[in-house]
Amino acid sequence: MIRLSLKPSEARIWSDIETLSKITNPERPWTRRPFTALYEEGRAWLKQEMATLGLEVYQDAASNVIGRLAGSKPELSPIMVGSHTDTVTGGGRFDGIAGVVVGLELVRMLKEADIQLDHPLEIVDFTAEEPTDFGVSTVGSRGMVGNLSEDMRNSRDPEGRVLIDCIAEAGGNPARIDQEARKQGSVAAYLELHIEQGPVLVETSRPLGVVTGIVGISRYQVTVIGQPDHAGTTPMTMRRDALPAAGELFVELETICRKAYSSPVVGTVGVVNVNPNAANVVPGEVTFKFEVRSIDAALIAEVCEHYLERARALVENRGLSIRIEALTRSEPVTVPEHIRSALALACRETLGSDSLYAELPSGAGHDGNQLSRIAPIGMLFVPSLGGRSHCPEEWTDIQPIAQGAEALARAIIHLDKNVV
Repeated sequence: MIRLSLKPSEARIWSDIETLSKITNPERPWTRRPFTALYEEGRAWLKQEMATLGLEVYQDAASNVIGRLAGSKPELSPIMVGSHTDTVTGGGRFDGIAGVVVGLELVRMLKEADIQLDHPLEIVDFTAEEPTDFGVSTVGSRGMVGNLSEDMRNSRDPEGRVLIDCIAEAGGNPARIDQEARKQGSVAAYLELHIEQGPVLVETSRPLGVVTGIVGISRYQVTVIGQPDHAGTTPMTMRRDALPAAGELFVELETICRKAYSSPVVGTVGVVNVNPNAANVVPGEVTFKFEVRSIDAALIAEVCEHYLERARALVENRGLSIRIEALTRSEPVTVPEHIRSALALACRETLGSDSLYAELPSGAGHDGNQLSRIAPIGMLFVPSLGGRSHCPEEWTDIQPIAQGAEALARAIIHLDKNVV
């Protein structure tokens, strides 16, 4: 058993969560969208905390904030711990934030226990993990591993801003993203603590969960094109109304994803824009984004293909037209056995029992999806009260977060001696 001379400080972790989460607009609690002034204010605080801990602090080409703790063998690839400090609109104060501040606490624990790792340790705040107004998520981790395409970089948000310009303004260097992209083996292991965002740990009264795999996600944008007309003078039989057609597609996605498959599948329509969006005008165009998630990559492709075939047929049957654009895709990830074993051992040592932690897949996507392209990855979950997330009511007690910090530290110390 690994014996640390100091337990994590719940007070320090909570203080960091409170400080960072309160950098928000009071009229929209806990919201801190990427590429905004509030986001930069939060990152400025984070960089100062990293510097105070004696870390080498810098931003890479994709504008990820990185704090590096030297190891005794600098020639070794770093062990990386990370998450994100951006939120969805109307989100909560734990998603992403908990993982970043636990990274800070890991450094404090190692220093106070007088433990120097052989590997360098990197604490990372990945840029824009959540879906952005540019139609791209996990922006920073994609850039770090060379998976941020030209189309993604040149995408525009509704205000007309270009993603690469925002990355540059956030401290990155888009012209060097490809040159600086990390290669296979350049990271020894990537670990992340995250809230579960689901009910399993709470309902089974377990404070920690070892993640077995992360779902893949495919996202598309669909535009249904009809014809805008006067809402009072256009007979129902003569309308080319895009909105009822889009509504039919929403229900069709739900119908397809509710079927029984070899692995669970979920599908969601999350963004809808109606044009011209006036009470007295028949909608001429509806644009929406949808996603499909599963731990089975082939199943994601099968469901998406079937749904898009049905969407074309339903729209054409109404005499309308449809435009489909593929946005992003992240592949499902299986956590390697040696990483899972290290995390499971660390949970047993921290909690004192095999029965107090669970093993479960992640139904949410994470930066780990991208990091798995270059390194073995692993995740620890802590409970989400009521399974709630991406809402102001999101809550996780401080005790399991601190227990997660201790387990993560134990896993890192183990992996430090057992990974290349």
